Amino acid sequence: MTTTGLRLEEITARNLGAALGIRVRPDQEHAVSPVVKSLAEAYVHPGVAWPRLVVDGDRPVGFLMAFIDIDWYEDGSVLRSGLWRLNIAAGEQGRGYGRFAVESVAEELRRRGTKEFYVTWHPGPDGPEGFYLGLGFRPNGEVSEGETVGVLELD
Repeated sequence: MTTTGLRLEEITARNLGAALGIRVRPDQEHAVSPVVKSLAEAYVHPGVAWPRLVVDGDRPVGFLMAFIDIDWYEDGSVLRSGLWRLNIAAGEQGRGYGRFAVESVAEELRRRGTKEFYVTWHPGPDGPEGFYLGLGFRPNGEVSEGETVGVLELD
């Protein structure tokens, strides 16, 4: 992985095709929605969804979508921010792009004054729990739509 050309790009008409082309490994498809679904959700949740293409040089390598101040229980009682989706292209996994994506979301949340960074993951041996635990997330005891809820305290 090169760090000089590694960046997040806002999804635009120019890079939409590249974003839609991001595919995870077939054995991961059950655990993360495809980019097209994420972009549809971003469209209906303007101001909450923060979708970005992960690019290394001129190569799209992943997609992420953060959520900003989402109404967690849909009753106005709790607003949370965190990572909604993370799709690293099948051939690009294991190169640090996922870590970069998560750290980039953490940086954006800190910039906005957020103190806690939330994520959910598909439980089980084929899920990304080890990845998120390795980045410092800890399960908070909640389950959301069958997924483990993790939180990372931001400094």
